[in-house]
Amino acid sequence: MATKILVLGILGVAAYFLGNISPSTIMAQKQGMDIKKEGSGNAGTTNALRIMGKKAGAITCAVDILKGFVAVLIGVLLAGGSGAAVCGLCVFLGHIWPILYKLKGGKGVATAFGGALAVNPLVAVIALAIVVIFVFTTKRMSVGSIFGAACFPIICAFLEPGYFITALVIAIIIIIKHRANIVRLIHGEEPIMGIFEKKTEEDK
Repeated sequence: MATKILVLGILGVAAYFLGNISPSTIMAQKQGMDIKKEGSGNAGTTNALRIMGKKAGAITCAVDILKGFVAVLIGVLLAGGSGAAVCGLCVFLGHIWPILYKLKGGKGVATAFGGALAVNPLVAVIALAIVVIFVFTTKRMSVGSIFGAACFPIICAFLEPGYFITALVIAIIIIIKHRANIVRLIHGEEPIMGIFEKKTEEDK
């Protein structure tokens, strides 16, 4: 038991620091910017897309998903279901509150998806489908993220119950991190995603 706790502790710390990797922050620094002082101030995919363009947004999304996937996969291989749960939560927390970047990270949606993909691809696909449906219905990433997060633990309860507590904690944190978006949605002030904006003659 003591050995397993030690292994889980080491895996958790390693996953947390893997979560600290912030592609949007690194790319912004190379352009002489601080991503946390631009746009929404978030170090995630949506703000990277808004501030630095599609390529930066795609790279940010891919890396954030990959680090969640790798962390949980290693947890599964070395410590089974408990390893998956610990690594899934720790890599997520490392992304949101990275000690290497003064605890200012992203909102964790892509990283949570990567972790879910490693645990059970079906869970990840269903959650992604929910996100996509709400994004294309409302043209707002925040709505898709909020509803996807809310459904995540419910999906796990049926398909991956061993990951339920981790999913529930992740969902609560994601929704809390979107509190400013929720306020704007209530007041009808949440902007639509740039990819859905109609180009004016000047933009063409």
